[in-house]
Order: sequence, then structure tokens, then C-alpha cells
Amino acid sequence: MKRLLANCVVTALVLIMSATANAATWDVPGDFSTIQEAIDSPSVLPGATILVGPGNHFGALVDKEVEIKGEGGAVINDGPPHGHPNIDNQGFRLLAGSDGATISHLDFTVDLAIMNGEAINDVTVDHCTFTNAVQAVSNWRGSGWQISHNVITDLRTICGGGIGILIADFSGGVVENNVVSHNKITGTLHVDPDDCGGYSGTGIVLYADFRWGGAGAKEIKNNRVVKNKVSLVSDNAELVDVVAFELTDTRDTTADVVFDNAIGFNDFRGTTNQISLTPTILDEVNAISRNLGNNRGHGLHPGAFGPGGN
Repeated sequence: MKRLLANCVVTALVLIMSATANAATWDVPGDFSTIQEAIDSPSVLPGATILVGPGNHFGALVDKEVEIKGEGGAVINDGPPHGHPNIDNQGFRLLAGSDGATISHLDFTVDLAIMNGEAINDVTVDHCTFTNAVQAVSNWRGSGWQISHNVITDLRTICGGGIGILIADFSGGVVENNVVSHNKITGTLHVDPDDCGGYSGTGIVLYADFRWGGAGAKEIKNNRVVKNKVSLVSDNAELVDVVAFELTDTRDTTADVVFDNAIGFNDFRGTTNQISLTPTILDEVNAISRNLGNNRGHGLHPGAFGPGGN
């Protein structure tokens, strides 16, 4: 029995030491010169925090579960190339291995600020600011994201984009249990003079993308959009207008993919076009109510919208 107890103590100590190592904090600059260098280091284990100091910084390709936290006015003003000819730069691209990552307290001035390149789940984006992005936070195929308390000022288009927060799928998967709450999206949608047009920018959108023969989504469900403020105006509404909130299945026929989502207690009053549903019957299978402005629904009970985030 004594040997067994001793083994248990040793095991507990090893687990504590391992958890402590995983929870280590690393400084950029300081311990590493760049965020990418920190992420790539074998010393930075999943669960670690990367503190980013004041000044301008290059973004990174993220393939670990790390917290990237800004301090003292840390700015992401450049980053890895994206590959699209209209995109100059991106901030963070979340790759395989980054499930559970957190990005917080950073200022972004890049085209595509935060976007996942894989189906990454359980990401947190909070207390960040985004200025004049093509797309600020883009979650393609991910579930369990918490996007809250961010400030997005101005958006712009380049034959696409002009999006504050995107929850979407194009690969036939299930996208669920994402929470978009307490975000402030305001200012002007700047339309490129040579923009191709034929679409609208948007503050927040849930999107099943079946365009060009794509697989779209199997289900986009149980996502909550609550207690956000969206006040946007386009500087060329005839070419590309803007809508505060959008639910879209690009097939524009049935309501069997985008359903059981809750959109409530948002303030859309600063945007002329406030709620766009494609197809329009999506209001029959989603809880859309108690929003300031064009209030769709019938005063649903507050419990339909959950706790509303933190």
C-alpha cells in the first residue's frame, strides 16, 4: 500500500509539473522576436500564453492551442500572405492543431484579421479591435467559437468581403454552438471603386455556401447571436449595400440547413437594411426576436436566446 501511495504522489507531481509547463507565459518581444517564432518553438507547448507587447507585429500561422494576448496597444499590422490577388495580408490563420486557441486584446489593421484554414473548434476571440478589414473574424466550418466584446470599426470590399463576423460552411459539415455576443460593429463600408458589385456587405452573417456546386453545409444550427450592436452605412450603396445581420442558404429554396439559431437582443438601428433572410422562410425555423430596429418575431421568451455570453 505504501508503494502504491508513493506512486500516486509521484504521478500527481508529474501531472502538476506538466500542467505548469503547458501554462507557461512567453513574451514577444523578449523571449521571441515574433509571434510565429514563439508558436514554432518546441518550448511553447499547447496551453501556453504568448504575451504580445506594444507596437506593430506580424501575424502568424497558428497550429497550437495557445493564447495570444496583446498588452499595451499591441497591433497586428501585417502577416502571412493569403494567396488571393486582392488580399494584401492576413493576421492569424488557424490551422490543424489550433483547436481551443484564444486571441485577445489585440488591434488589427490587416485585410483578413482572423480566419481558420481548417475546421477548427472552440476558438475564443475577445476584446480585440479591427479597423477597416475586408473580413474581421471568419469562422469557416468551426463549432464552439466564442466571439465577444470586440470592436469592429469600418469595413471594406474588394469584389467580396465587407464582413464583420462570419460563421459559415462550404464543405457539407455541421457548424454549431458558436456564440457571437457583445460586439460593436460600426462605421462605413468602404466600397472599392472598381468593385464588381452584386452582393451586400454585412455586420454578422451565418452562411451556407452552395455556390459553384459546392457542398454547402449539412447543418448550421444552435448558434447564438445576442447583444451585439451593428451600425453600418455603405459609401456606395448602389454598387454594394450593407446589411446588419444575415442568414443565408445560397440555394434560396429550403430551410433544412440553417435552423434553430437564436438572434436576439441586438441593436441594429444604425443600419438601414437590418435583417436579411435567404430564403425568407428562415424566420420560421430560427428564433429572431427582441432586436432593436426591425424586430422580427413575436417577443419570444428571453430563455430562447440563452445567457447571452459574458
